[in-house]
Amino acid sequence: MLLSYAACTKVPRMLIARTLPDLRAACASLRATYGGLAFVPTMGALHDGHRALVRAAVASGAPAVTSIFVNPLQFGANEDLSRYPRDEAGDLATLDASGCALVWLPDVATMYPAGEATTISLTGPAERWEGDARPGHFRGVATVCAKLFGQVRPDRAYFGEKDWQQLQVIKRMVADLLLPLEIVGIETVREPDGLAMSSRNRFLNAADRATAPLLNRVLRETANALIAGGAAEPLLEAGRQALSEAGFVVDYLALVDGPSLVPIETASPTARLIATARLGGVRLLDNVPMG
Repeated sequence: MLLSYAACTKVPRMLIARTLPDLRAACASLRATYGGLAFVPTMGALHDGHRALVRAAVASGAPAVTSIFVNPLQFGANEDLSRYPRDEAGDLATLDASGCALVWLPDVATMYPAGEATTISLTGPAERWEGDARPGHFRGVATVCAKLFGQVRPDRAYFGEKDWQQLQVIKRMVADLLLPLEIVGIETVREPDGLAMSSRNRFLNAADRATAPLLNRVLRETANALIAGGAAEPLLEAGRQALSEAGFVVDYLALVDGPSLVPIETASPTARLIATARLGGVRLLDNVPMG
């Protein structure tokens, strides 16, 4: 459904909220003036992929609200939360230049108050793949997104397709909980050599950075062969082998139904080819459409 907003090419000054009262006051003011809100949740360390989300939010005609919060609940016991890149000053400059109207910068105590007893449990598209590789990850993602949606009360929220499974999990959660917002997926933004943009790419050394684009090339070549009618499992295994020989440690390379993430054996317009592989200690995710 298309919503109608008052013209909002850019608010006069980007607002910054660090407390819930400030956030609620800013959101109420923007909503009263412009008629709605567009929301981009992030963990910071912003790159061109994030900029594309903010630009899409701005282009909707609603004021763009962006959150920056490194969410501890989505990091597993063996994942280094402290290593996740942070650059608040650079992120704020990026958002201001991108036309963002309001930045929400909560702390952990605000997002997870002492004594709270509720998280979101998921099945469906949260199962398999990242759900198996990172137990509890989607519980953390869904819980923080539900909190952010409740705090900001946006009409639309924008997520990148690079994290395809995450996008489907959030869409399913919003539908199942009858939350009054639309989830909008934005096409993956890539480096000129095809590598999907990610905040973690900065941890690749020079040699691994030169190898990393192979992940997308293998995905595209495998997708083309599947669309041409090739048998799924031999092609998937050949793709895994090509990546392994190049130095990747492959977690999975699979053909799935796009919305449900259930593995399938025949390419279709709604199918997705998904992969995650480690290179030099950096975990790279990517996916390509099949139609």
